[in-house]
Amino acid sequence: MSAAATAARADADGQLTVRVWRGAEHGGFQTFQVARRANQTILDVVTEIQREQDATLAYRYACRVGMCGSCAMVVNGRPRWTCRTRVARAEEGGQITLEPMRNMPVVKDLAVDMESFFEKWRDAKGFFEPGETPANDFAVVRPDSPERAQADAGVECINCGVCYSACDVVSWNPEYLGPAALNRAWTLVNDVRDRGQDARLDAVSGDAGCHSCHSHMSCTEFCPKALAPTYAIAGLKRVTARRVWKRGS
Repeated sequence: MSAAATAARADADGQLTVRVWRGAEHGGFQTFQVARRANQTILDVVTEIQREQDATLAYRYACRVGMCGSCAMVVNGRPRWTCRTRVARAEEGGQITLEPMRNMPVVKDLAVDMESFFEKWRDAKGFFEPGETPANDFAVVRPDSPERAQADAGVECINCGVCYSACDVVSWNPEYLGPAALNRAWTLVNDVRDRGQDARLDAVSGDAGCHSCHSHMSCTEFCPKALAPTYAIAGLKRVTARRVWKRGS
């Protein structure tokens, strides 16, 4: 794009000051100046920096339309999807500070390693278990049944990791399964077709499971899909507690 075209697209308000985390080995934050533009997103800003000012900047994105969640970062202290966050909504006095998501190892700059996050999904038995002899026909699940309603409340999670980044308990206890994994477990606890409930409830009731949640609501507050993992975790607490009481009676 020519300099004239770039200037024509720039918003009249001028420049944004963008502080980007580059790692302690590079002195922490690096500051860039980016032209403000109409309807500009945070992901637009990062992409412009990488393409036009510093090609070594590492970050992650895929769909750009809020479907994959891979572009999540911490923007001015708040974990967000950067593709769906307008600069006008997130800036503070013309400044933006970008950091990698918390509670996960940083690969480079704004890109994190999510392996531990997905391992906890596995550890919480967050996968459908049909049993040794699955039914030959489709199960009939009434859309208006209480179980289906409970499953529907959390099934739209796309594993972006925003809730995990926001979770205070994960910060204190890295072994904690985290809100995304526990939310997924809750959807399966309410799936009447699943045959893996005993193993799943054992997994989520351990020292790093649902009872470690302090109900700070950070996961629910920051979820870009407007889900409520805190309530899913509360459901697991009730189910696992009833299970202990029944075993003791």
